[in-house]
Amino acid sequence: MAKREGGVEERTPLALYRKYRPQSFAEVRGQEHVISVLQAAVKQKKISHAYLFAGSRGTGKTTMARILAKALGTDEQDVYEMDAASNRGIDEIRELREGVATLPFNSTYKFYIIDEAHALTRDAWGAFLKTLEEPPSHVIFVLATTELEKVPETIVSRCQVFQFKKPSHEALKSLALDVAKKEGVSLSPAGAELIALMGEGSFRDTLGILQKVLTVSADKKLSESEVGKVVGAPSSATINSFLQALAAKDIAKALQAFHSAIAGGAEPKVFALLAIAKVRGVLLMRFAPELKGEVAEQFGEDDLKLLKDLSGKSGAAINSVLLSELLGALIEMNRTPLPQIPLELALYRALNET
Repeated sequence: MAKREGGVEERTPLALYRKYRPQSFAEVRGQEHVISVLQAAVKQKKISHAYLFAGSRGTGKTTMARILAKALGTDEQDVYEMDAASNRGIDEIRELREGVATLPFNSTYKFYIIDEAHALTRDAWGAFLKTLEEPPSHVIFVLATTELEKVPETIVSRCQVFQFKKPSHEALKSLALDVAKKEGVSLSPAGAELIALMGEGSFRDTLGILQKVLTVSADKKLSESEVGKVVGAPSSATINSFLQALAAKDIAKALQAFHSAIAGGAEPKVFALLAIAKVRGVLLMRFAPELKGEVAEQFGEDDLKLLKDLSGKSGAAINSVLLSELLGALIEMNRTPLPQIPLELALYRALNET
């Protein structure tokens, strides 16, 4: 560990997602459908012996489990966390079962949080089921998983299941702005928009990106371009030029915009992600005008004007075929050493079919 002046040890700074982890139901962003049920259960003292929190990574499953334990007055030494991804065998479950048999130290309950529960082996599930069928009254289990379909039905049926939703773009943007302010940095709304988009529906990933970006803030101010340089994002103008070329079915200009961005330091995957967001915006404005407000949350005035224009006849080539091809390219980029190729192929296919 680093040392403070005077020889006092200085701890490594906490990751932002740990530093600003919610400590109560009131501090949780989103997941109201989960919070309302859990709060009522605590208030009415109708606690289940087992809960199953399912949802994509970074949506707050383990955080919610810790908050539930705290709401029940469970002392820290009576809360046990197990990462099933690295402790997935029957021996670990046998050890857990032995612990379950003993009473809590200073609490009403012993609270077990099993993260990545889907990773447990078949034998481990079999051993755990015996405890779940006849749990001691002083024990509460919370299983957290990103892959609900891999959890045996015999386990699922014995738990109260909660599906955690991905946070909205606006929720992630608000989080980035709030945390940046608490860290003493002025983050531009456009910069927060970009961070939220890169967070891809994860509170944890959004704060991870923000932490990376904050390290380059020399004057405590962060613009969209500064954020873009850190995360490998092209400028908004570059993506707009790309879309205009696609609308005109000009493959050469579209490829030129793409390669120019890559040469300037943009990451192919980030380029594709930003392009997909705007193509989706065009299609939403074309086919569901009532969702214009949702689109407006993600883009500035200049971008919105372009998206509106392309949602008309002039942007006919911006269609569902193109969106599908770009999504496929984004997936394929993780499987090839030359990530530019999937997007290039997507353009050839999409523009030749429209």
